[in-house]
Amino acid sequence: MGIFILITVDVLHSGPLTDIDATIAKLQRPELPNGADWVIYNLDHLGLRGLTALCLLTLAIYLGRKFKTWRPLNLSIVSLLALNLVVGLAKLEFGRTKPKLQIDLLDAGGMSYPSGHASNAILTWGLFAYLAVKYAAPSTFRTRVAIWSVGMTTIVVVIISLFRNTHWLSDLVGGVSIGAALLLLIVAIDRVISSSRVEQGRQMQRT
Repeated sequence: MGIFILITVDVLHSGPLTDIDATIAKLQRPELPNGADWVIYNLDHLGLRGLTALCLLTLAIYLGRKFKTWRPLNLSIVSLLALNLVVGLAKLEFGRTKPKLQIDLLDAGGMSYPSGHASNAILTWGLFAYLAVKYAAPSTFRTRVAIWSVGMTTIVVVIISLFRNTHWLSDLVGGVSIGAALLLLIVAIDRVISSSRVEQGRQMQRT
C-alpha cells in the first residue's frame, strides 16, 4: 500500500515517474509479423477481469464442493468485490487520460490510473494460486511454482500494456501495488480466521 501512495503522490504532482511515462508513451513501437498481434492481444486477456474471475470462481466452486466448505468461494467473491470497488473508485477519482492520446491529464474523465489489468492480474491469479496450493497440501515446491507463475503472468500483462500503449508505466506500477496489497489482505484474513473443514478434508485425503 505504501508503494501505491508514493506512486499516487508522484502522479498528482507530476513527479519523476511521469517523465518516464511520457518517454515510454512516445517510443516508436516495432512492426510485428503476421499473427503476433493476435498473440499479444490474447495474452493481454490474462489481465482481463471477466476471464480471470471466471477461472477463479470455477476453481473456488470445485474446491468448495470437494472439501465441503464455502471458504474458497467466499474469499474469491470478497477479493473480486474489493478489487472492483477500490480500483474502480480510484479510476473515477483520478480521471487520468490514456497514453494513446499523448497527453497526461487528471480529472479529465479518463480511466487510466490505476491499471485494472495489472491489479487484476496479480490479485486474481495470486488468489487462484494461493487456493490451489493451500488445498493441494502446501509444499515448498508448489509455493515457489505458484509465486513464479503469478509474477511472470503479471510481468507479461505489464509489458504488453506498455507495448500496446494502453497504460502509463505509473498506472501499471500503481495497479500492481494496490492489487498486491489487496491480495495480502485477503490471505491474511484467511489465515487469521481458521477453517476446521479444510483440515478435516486434508486428513481424509491422506488416509
